[in-house]
Amino acid sequence: MDKNGTHISQSTATRETIRLPLYLTPVQAGFPSPADDYIELSLDLNEHLIDKPHSTFCVRVQGNSMLGANIHPGDILVVDRSRPACHGKVVVAVVNGEFTVKRLSVTNEGTYLMPEHPAYQPIPIEQDMDVQIWGVVTYTIHKH
Repeated sequence: MDKNGTHISQSTATRETIRLPLYLTPVQAGFPSPADDYIELSLDLNEHLIDKPHSTFCVRVQGNSMLGANIHPGDILVVDRSRPACHGKVVVAVVNGEFTVKRLSVTNEGTYLMPEHPAYQPIPIEQDMDVQIWGVVTYTIHKH
């Protein structure tokens, strides 16, 4: 783990597509409602989480510098390399050879990779640094 607290590890395991049951009756986050006892169709998470398969990859989070963005250690990030990395987006970057996930901040004062935890400092992107943005985080898969 580097001084900025969040690393990611990449897994290259390939698996077959698994279709999961999808109940079309929504789950109430407020007052309960009667549930239907049948499945109306199946759900392939690839269809919902991945817009562009050839430019998408997943990584597992290590560290806690992004807790304020609800990104926790052990979460899996879905990252799209084809999306533009612009101000306010959560990105996966390589900084001087080390992977990190941070929020990109582009201001008149400069460009920064911002942690979302008060214990960590922003990473200013300076001309002499080797920084590559690998992609924009599109989804976080979080296990409770």
